[in-house]
Amino acid sequence: MGYWDLQEGTDCVEKTWITTKLATALGLVGSAYHIVAYQPDSALVALQRATNTTVTMATMGAIFGMATCLTAQAREAPDDPVNYFVGGCASGIFLGARTHSAMTGTTACLGLGTVAFFTKVGKMEGWKIIGPPKL
Repeated sequence: MGYWDLQEGTDCVEKTWITTKLATALGLVGSAYHIVAYQPDSALVALQRATNTTVTMATMGAIFGMATCLTAQAREAPDDPVNYFVGGCASGIFLGARTHSAMTGTTACLGLGTVAFFTKVGKMEGWKIIGPPKL
């Protein structure tokens, strides 16, 4: 079962687990590219970079999943895209706290919240990013 198969505002633990797994995978891929692009001095430094990036991404995924689901429950509006904005913004705030930068947190909150909002709107309205052209 995938993320979109579960009803919004229900089964928060399962939805959070799915977003955490996805974010962890993205963190692993991103850290691998970072290690290849910027060669570390030792294997220990490489391991620290990979761990730091992966744990940060996994945490952001967990925060997004839980915040989105709990917001949907609290607002009693499960299909509202604002829930996704709140989840994205919460993840961005965590990133700002992680980097000790209010500007990073503010920018990430607005950026991630907006992307999450339009992802939900696109899903609801059937937007296609890729696929065969309509003739």
